[in-house]
Amino acid sequence: MINLNLIEDLPSLEQIEIDGVRHYTSSDGSIETPYPSVTTVLSADPSKAEGIRKWRERVGEEEANRVSHVATSAGTAVHQIMEDWILKQEPKTKPMPIHVAKSRGLKNFAEIYIDNVRLVEGQLFSHELRTAGTVDLVADWNGKPAIIDWKTSRYAKKRSYITNYFKQEAAYAVMFEERTGIKIEKLVTLVAYEDGSQMFVEEPDDWIDEFKKIREMYDTQLQSDLSSERASANA
Repeated sequence: MINLNLIEDLPSLEQIEIDGVRHYTSSDGSIETPYPSVTTVLSADPSKAEGIRKWRERVGEEEANRVSHVATSAGTAVHQIMEDWILKQEPKTKPMPIHVAKSRGLKNFAEIYIDNVRLVEGQLFSHELRTAGTVDLVADWNGKPAIIDWKTSRYAKKRSYITNYFKQEAAYAVMFEERTGIKIEKLVTLVAYEDGSQMFVEEPDDWIDEFKKIREMYDTQLQSDLSSERASANA
């Protein structure tokens, strides 16, 4: 049985769009200037952007859009299944059998390793990192405080292909400690794919500097874009 020890006194955040980009702000003034989301920041990683571009060119725009839509729908559905299951609440809508099947492997991992749940779909931010986001799960993993991320895929993942997951989770680790004083000791990525499930366990200190580098890239890219806009306006 997974025990709940939910933290419920964190500031409530609001998602807003600025120039089509997701940002977070707070109603209580905790965030004075809207912070970009973690995924928005990670989009500045040139290796990721180049990989996506090449994939879209290889399969074609129509197929790329179809695959992206299916993947997004599956991810949303499995996340909801796991949220309902962890919180022991009845689902608002009946999930599709294919999504229920994908979630079984994640539940098996959870029953073995997860306890003392502190946040489920919890909103976090960091003044140090100047970013914010919504973490899937914060709980004990094998007895140690961890950031836990549910992922879905068509195929098994290679660790070298998903390092941005670890950077994202490392950012959440900083956010959670900044907001609660509780140090995160593990980053856990659980992947559900069509024929099984995978577990990746990482150390926060191995990835946070990589996230900070991309955070600097994001600022540089943003300033470059603003400079280009000003030049166009004055042309």
